[in-house]
Amino acid sequence: MWGLTYMRIRATVAAVSGALALSALAVPAAQAEDAPKAGGLSAFSGQAQSDDVVGDTKITNVVINGGKNIVLGTTAAKTITVSVTATDNSGIDDADVALWHGSSVDDPDGFLLTNEETATCTASSATTTCKHTITVDPQADLYKNSLAGTWKVAAIAWAKDGDYMEKDAYKTHRVQRFSKLTVNAAPEPVVKGKPITVTGKLSRANWETSTYAGYTGQPVKLQFRKAGTSTYTTLKTVTTNSTGNLKTTVTAASDGYWRWSFAGTSTTPAVSAAGDYVDVR
Repeated sequence: MWGLTYMRIRATVAAVSGALALSALAVPAAQAEDAPKAGGLSAFSGQAQSDDVVGDTKITNVVINGGKNIVLGTTAAKTITVSVTATDNSGIDDADVALWHGSSVDDPDGFLLTNEETATCTASSATTTCKHTITVDPQADLYKNSLAGTWKVAAIAWAKDGDYMEKDAYKTHRVQRFSKLTVNAAPEPVVKGKPITVTGKLSRANWETSTYAGYTGQPVKLQFRKAGTSTYTTLKTVTTNSTGNLKTTVTAASDGYWRWSFAGTSTTPAVSAAGDYVDVR
């Protein structure tokens, strides 16, 4: 049985002077003999250590949330699945993952760690996939809006013969602020050839205030779907104002659905409003 002397950091975000409070929990003594002492996963030890490999262990893939961005609103926590696929001629015993945000792994301003002490691993010959879950709480883990965007993914895999591989930044993954988009087209009904005013608002989660605020200065497409069809066509692009509001005027031509559609940014996911039907007479 292999041993281990790395420390598990349980990260608790404290919005006190904008600081991130970190606490470390030691793993059981039964795992504290062989490897790795100087080369443990630095994303978990909080030390400025470089990537390390002992023996023939190799991480071949890491999947976060099924490859989808992690999107959080203002209050509800979300639990995602993460997995590490690794190989070793003796087989893989365990693996772990952490997501971190900041200039370096030894000085992060955000940290997300797995819920379980040991992964659930499924082996296929020398290749093994180990799964964990991570629970992300926007009111605890995402204490400032600047945490939205690209996070680094640290990963480590341990083989049954004591070999291991650790990577401080195996890949990147996005953590985003949930977005909302509304639409209203009026008047309803309207005479053919008369103007229709289409309004709406683009907003997104503000993690610092636990509210939703307008997303300003963003290009949003006005789209129309004629009644009896299934495809929306973009008619124009309008930029949100200083409060995230949208407004434009079009000419009524036929019955159909009007909506706004936002393509998204690195910090905010794409979103489309539900179509608002206008009867043209």
